[in-house]
Formats: sequence, C-alpha cells, structure tokens
Amino acid sequence: MQTLGGWRSQLSLLGTTRLPVFSMDGDYIIGGVFSIHHYIHTVKHNYTTMPEPLRCTGSIDTRELRFSRAMIFAIEEINNSTKLLPGIRLGYQIHDSCASVPMAVQVAFQLSNGLDPVFYTGDNCSQSDTVMAIIGESGSTPSISMSRVIGPFNIPQVSHFATCACLSNKQEYPSFFRTIPNDQFQADALAKLVKHFSWTWIGAVRSDSEYGNNGMASFLDAAHKEGICVEYSESFYRTDPRSKIQRVADVIRRSTATVVVAFAASGDLMILFEELTQKPSPPRQWIGSEAWVTDPNMLRFTLCTGTIGFGIQQSVIPGLRDFLLDLSPTEKVVPVLVFFFLDCQKSEALCVKKSQHPYTNKQKFRITNMVYKAVYAIAHAVHNTVLNIQIYELVNWQKSKSGSIELVTVGLYDASLPVGQEFHINKNITWVEDSTQVPSSVCSDSCPPGTRKVLQKGKPICCYDCIPCPEGEISNATDSPDCFPCPKEFWPNAERNICFPKPVEFLSYNEVLGIILAAFSVGGACLAVITAAVFFRHRTSPIVRANNSELSFLLLFSLTLCFLCSLTFIGTPSEWSCMLRHTAFGITFVLCISCVLGKTIVVLMAFKATLPGSNVMKWFGPPQQRMTVVSFTFIQVLICTIWLVLRPPFPLKNLTIYKERIILECALGSVVGFWAVLGYIGLLAVFCFVLAVLARKLPDNFNEAKLITFSMLIFCAVWITFIPAYVSSPGKFTVAVEIFAILASSFGLILCIFAPKCFIILFKPEKNTKKHLMNKNQY
Repeated sequence: MQTLGGWRSQLSLLGTTRLPVFSMDGDYIIGGVFSIHHYIHTVKHNYTTMPEPLRCTGSIDTRELRFSRAMIFAIEEINNSTKLLPGIRLGYQIHDSCASVPMAVQVAFQLSNGLDPVFYTGDNCSQSDTVMAIIGESGSTPSISMSRVIGPFNIPQVSHFATCACLSNKQEYPSFFRTIPNDQFQADALAKLVKHFSWTWIGAVRSDSEYGNNGMASFLDAAHKEGICVEYSESFYRTDPRSKIQRVADVIRRSTATVVVAFAASGDLMILFEELTQKPSPPRQWIGSEAWVTDPNMLRFTLCTGTIGFGIQQSVIPGLRDFLLDLSPTEKVVPVLVFFFLDCQKSEALCVKKSQHPYTNKQKFRITNMVYKAVYAIAHAVHNTVLNIQIYELVNWQKSKSGSIELVTVGLYDASLPVGQEFHINKNITWVEDSTQVPSSVCSDSCPPGTRKVLQKGKPICCYDCIPCPEGEISNATDSPDCFPCPKEFWPNAERNICFPKPVEFLSYNEVLGIILAAFSVGGACLAVITAAVFFRHRTSPIVRANNSELSFLLLFSLTLCFLCSLTFIGTPSEWSCMLRHTAFGITFVLCISCVLGKTIVVLMAFKATLPGSNVMKWFGPPQQRMTVVSFTFIQVLICTIWLVLRPPFPLKNLTIYKERIILECALGSVVGFWAVLGYIGLLAVFCFVLAVLARKLPDNFNEAKLITFSMLIFCAVWITFIPAYVSSPGKFTVAVEIFAILASSFGLILCIFAPKCFIILFKPEKNTKKHLMNKNQY
C-alpha cells in the first residue's frame, strides 16, 4: 500500500496536485472522497505570489474516517472473494475534501483526468489513472460540485450520504447515484412525525447549503400539507461569522415553539449547539435529520437530550470492527491514524480507551453500511436496485444508566405502508428534560368536535379560535374547519357533535292530556247513552212525549257520535284518521245542530198551532222534521265529500314550529274546506240560536226554547273562542284545543237540554204529569 508519508518528497514536483489519504493499485480504481477534516485552510490571495496549495485544517471527523476505512474493507473483501470479480483486483484512491467545495472540485478534476502523483519513465505504466467510479461525497453541496465536473466524462458517482432531492435530476446529474434515500422521503417522514405527535407550532433551522436549503424546503412543503405552522426558519453555515450564529441562537431562545426541526449537517449544527451551550435556551424538543441525529460526535451536547429523528437502519458488517482496530504496519504511518497507533504504544489502557471511541465502538452501522453498499453496487453494477430504499429507523437520544447520552432505535418508518400506518414505535421515547410525555408544541389547542376553527387575524393557519357550532349544526371531527347542518329530521346533541333523530310529538293515549281528553270523551258518550236509556224507559211519560221523542233520540245519538269522534283526534295521525276526524266531526255536529234546530222549529210551530184557525202543524209534522234534519245534514256531507275528493287532509311532519322536535299532525289539505265545514256548523248554530231567542217568551207551558237558547249560547261561545285559540296553539295543543271545543259544546248541549228533564224523571216524578206540564213557567 502506498501512503501519504511515502509521497511527501515528491510533493514539490506536483505543484497543487493532492495526494490521496489512502491508495492502492489495481486493475480498476475506485475513487473515494470523504470529509475527514472539518475545515479548509483559508488562503489570502495577494496576486503577487503563487497561491498556497489547498490544505485541510481542524479536527478529524471520526465518522468520516470510518467511512473511508469501510470502503477499504469492502474492496479488500471483494478482492478476497472467489465469486465476485474473480481474477480482477480493485484498487482505490481516497481523498479528503475537508468538507469544502473548492477541495472537492480539485479532487474531482484529479480523479477524472487521471493525474498521477509521480512521473513514470519506464515502459511499465501504472493503471492507477483508470478511475471507473467515485464514491462520495458525504455532503450534498460538494457532491453537486463534483457531479458537474465528472458528469461530462460519464464517470459514475455513487454517494453514501448526499441526500438532496435535487441530485435526482438526471438532466443535470446524469451520472450521479446513491445508496441512501433522497431528502424528499425524509422530509415527508419528518412532517408526518411532527403531525403524529400533534405538534403544529414549530421552529426550523437548516444548513445554508443544498442539503439544508432543499431538504428544509421539502419539509416545509410537506408540513404545510399536514397543517403544521412554522414560527421561524433560520439558515447558517459553519464558516459564518459568530454574530450570525448568535443571532440564530437568540431566535431559538426567544421563540414560543417548543419543538425545533433541524435539517443540518453535523459540522454546522455543532457550531450552533456550542453557541446555545454558552447561554442555554428554554428546554427545546429537537427533531433531527439523518445527517446529524445519528452522529455519535453530537451526543456530547446534553441540552439536546430527548432528541428524536430518523436514522438509516442499522446493519451488521461482519469483521469491520476488527478491521478498524487492527492497523497494518503501513497504515500506522498514515497521519489520520497515527493517534491510534501512538496511544496503543504508550499503554494498553489507552488502547482499550480507543477501542471504545465512536470511531470503533460499533457493532451495527448506519451510514457506514451505505458506503459498504456503494462499493458492492459498483462491483455488481446494480445501481438501480438501491435507489428507492425507504425504510428509516426512528432514533432517540437517551441517557444511559451511567449518565451518558446514547443513540437508541425506538421504531421504524416505512413509507411503503398505507397512510397512517408508516410509524412502528416499539420502545419508549425519552423527550426533552427526560420526560416520558410527548411535549406539546402548538400555537392553539385542537378544536374539539362540536366547534369549528376560525383563524386569528394576521397569524398563521395554526393560530385559531374554537367557535361552537351554531344551532342546528355539528362538527364530528377534531379541528373541523366548518360545521354542517343536521338533516331536516335530525337535531344536534348538547355537545353538537352528533345528529340525533328529532323526537316526534303528537297527542297520544300514553300522556296525561290524552288520557284525560279520552276519558271525558268516553264519559260523555256514556252519559248520552244513559240519557237515551232513561228516555227510552220513560218514553210513555208526559215529559218525554212532550219533547218530541223522535228528535230527542236522534239528538242523543248524534251527541254520542260527537263525543266519540273526538277520539279520532288522539293517536298517531294516519291518512285515514286525518280524513275521518274532520269529516266525522263536521257531519255529526251538523246532525246534532239540525236536531236542535228541528226541536226549536217544533216549539215555534206548536205556538202557532194554538192560534184560532191555524193548521200550521200539518205543514211541519214528523215527516217534515225528518226531511229538515236530513237536508241540513246532507249539505254538510256534500261539503265534506268535495273536500275529500279535491284536497283531503293528510298526515304531515311539521318541522317549522319547533327546531328541535317534529310535530306529527294532520294537515288540512284545503283550508277552504275546513273553514267551510266550521262555517256551516256556525251558520246553523246562529240560526238555531236566533229562533230559540224568538221562542223563549212564548206564552205556553210547553216551551223548551229557553234551554235551547242557553245551550246554543254555550255552543257559540265555545266555538267563537275556539278560533283564536286554534290558530295560536302550537303543535299537539292545536289538536287538544279542537277536542276541548268538541267536548265542551257537546256537554253544553246534553246538560242544558236533557239534564233538567232527567232530573224530573228520576228525582221529581210528581212533576212528570200532563197537568204540571201545562202550567206556565215550568222551567
């Protein structure tokens, strides 16, 4: 193996030509570019002397060193294989880019043009200038610069850690490949992670590079789609002046967002954490991208305890750890490995300590495995099989029992699973300040069902007020932007998050009012039947014979029907009951009034018949009386028939009277028909009342006109009062008012006309004589 130490004497011959950190000859050479050092030496140009060669400074990034050593391990493993590339030996040239674009570009030119570090004068030429592919760089920005240099030469570049989604553009980077998912997958996963824990108010920081800027842009776009608001988004770079780093740190300290998403390289974020350590900020829950969240060098920052983020799945690479610890004699002179060799020479304890260093203290590997895969990808030429890997591990910074911070895999994220099932968290997560509770980071708490979100004026969409849904509307989801009305026959519950069917209300036999009205209805009918029975038992008595027994029995029959027809108004309205209730009521009442009218006319005719030479009774005898009753009743039957034929009553669910319940009632169908029926009854009642008033003072003992007058007075008073009460009563009380009017007028008729007669028949039989009836003012 040819090392850097063996080439120092030849450096003057090469000007600014860089020597590889590690190299080995072979049939085909694979180039490697890693950011082993953190910084590049700043060169000041005076334009009078030759510029100094580019060189690296600063501390060594042990993770990047491990990447380069893993590449060597994989190549040696392939060279020792009898199945993969038999008879062909792979070589390598591994360079340090110093995490710098200028250095990465210089190395890319050197690898692409085959510039050898030595001059060969003999015939045996080396194959070391044949670079078949390049592995690297770790950062997206240096990788972009390298790809623009080597792309025109169609030299494949396979990166193990450059995740910028922009590098997937094959028009600009046709020869670029990678063994790690691009940042679009990670950005989507981070947005879903933030949404998963209901954080809607966050801060964001990023590296001011292609990796940070493009990755954060993808994250912010995904976060916006998830309804997440960002309080601030700051960028910085490791070479920025300290004043800018301090400004970013102050923004974090002053912010109200508890959660901070950092899409940054570890070298950049290390500078920010060091600044935050100088003056600690309030506790922050950090969400990390893969570039830094799995870097063991970052675990020294205790202020980030509880950090959570995604890491590439860990894999075991058999033999790699032993390879990292076992340095060959030629490797012990390589400058970047000297510190291991010297410590092991000094004491065994220091050597053991080095074995516990993050560089070597690994059984499973993440990004190192991506380097390992890149080597094998080149060897197998199966680039496309590893481009769409989407499985991440969810990693968490947790304190161990000894108090140190360690990286713990707590779950998986698999983008190939259905939406909402991508996360599999199988271990407890330690949050900021060692809390086991998921920290809250929202501008406004979620709006519960029954409310809707109203954005606060001049603030982001994550800042809103929760307004209760208006009457008749609900929202059944958390953070609902709108309320929606319940269907017509439904009404919200008290919380206004569920629509329930509205209760249906009608006058039923199961409620007190219905029972009372039904009892009076049946009682009135029984009273009419009993009265008829009394009259029939004493049908030969003078008082019964003197009151026109035929009309009296017909009147009692019609009153019985009047009492019973009120029962049709109680119960569930149906098509038949709606048609029956009004027509039965109208016809039976007209029959009743017709009988009373006939009795009144008989009284008047009886008086006229007592005058000398009068034969008027022969013109209003029993046949004429029957014809009068039938004629008046027939007119009402005709009115009801026309009503039922043209626009009959029908059951209706009334949704307008009450918003919260349904009134099941009988619609009139034709309002004209209904008032025509009532108007005809009223017309007959008024006519009967007038005749009864005229006959109340006739000079004869046989005069029941006074009782008829009083009964008609009650009847008219009831129905005149009924009209405003009927119109103004809501819901089922409209039906109750109508039943009350029917029962009141019916009881008025039976009590005024028949009660005095029954009293004489049952309790004053001595007055039930023809002689007594002929006396004046018997009533």
